[in-house]
Amino acid sequence: MAKNLLRAGFPLTVFNRSTIPVEELIREGASSAPSPKAVAESSEVIITMLPDSPEVEEVVLGERGVLQGANPGTILIDMSSINPLVTRKISAIAKQKGVEMLDAPVSGGEIGAIQGTLAIMVGGERKVFEDCLEIFQALGKSIVYVGGIGSGGYVKLVNQIIVALNIATLGEAFSLGVKAGIDPRVIYEAIRGGLAGSRVLDTKIPSIVERNFNPGFKIKLHHKDLNNALSTAKELGVPLPLCSLVQQIFVSLIGEGRGENDHSALVTFFEKMAQVEIKSL
Repeated sequence: MAKNLLRAGFPLTVFNRSTIPVEELIREGASSAPSPKAVAESSEVIITMLPDSPEVEEVVLGERGVLQGANPGTILIDMSSINPLVTRKISAIAKQKGVEMLDAPVSGGEIGAIQGTLAIMVGGERKVFEDCLEIFQALGKSIVYVGGIGSGGYVKLVNQIIVALNIATLGEAFSLGVKAGIDPRVIYEAIRGGLAGSRVLDTKIPSIVERNFNPGFKIKLHHKDLNNALSTAKELGVPLPLCSLVQQIFVSLIGEGRGENDHSALVTFFEKMAQVEIKSL
């Protein structure tokens, strides 16, 4: 994502706790800073992309954080996938310092980030969104303003629930078909053009059949997202029984040491129960 901003002509100052990504971006033309505070001091727009809510709070609100260096009128764009309630808390604190905030989580995985084809769902003040649209256009193809601050996070949780349940369904259904003696590639070709067809089916079945679980999006990160969905649903009084089940399957897989695998490895839970492997026969 940072490389795509540089290619689009945006001057970029970067900070990361590990130095290798920073050194790579410096070679691409970025400048570096020693802290989030220092990044904010030299920037009009600050983008954060972090694993979860505690990391965003630390980087934005900490003693060497973004808000310690940001000037009034600065825009903070958090593109992490975190609890929307935490987003609203951070935004309220930022606003007291004259800093506007957008939450803009993404979908599309590593490939989408590299190719600049991410789906970006943006919450916050519409004028601030419009002011930052050129930045988003350097990062993604589908850019949708979804409402007030925190709305981007809520939409991302919807996305993550649907993707997780889709992958679980693939594991359960294809285990049945393969156990019946049908090649999974044949099953895929037979159903992809019907109502069961989906982006998840098209993206994940080829890698599952090839037994390629190298991470595009890690199980441990999807587990985190479902945790955020469940905690947010509790606050809103929304039951998520299917989400709860898949979250527990993720817990099981992490316990087996699969947390670093791509989330498509969710199918291995169903394979193990059915005593079958979804691969070409």
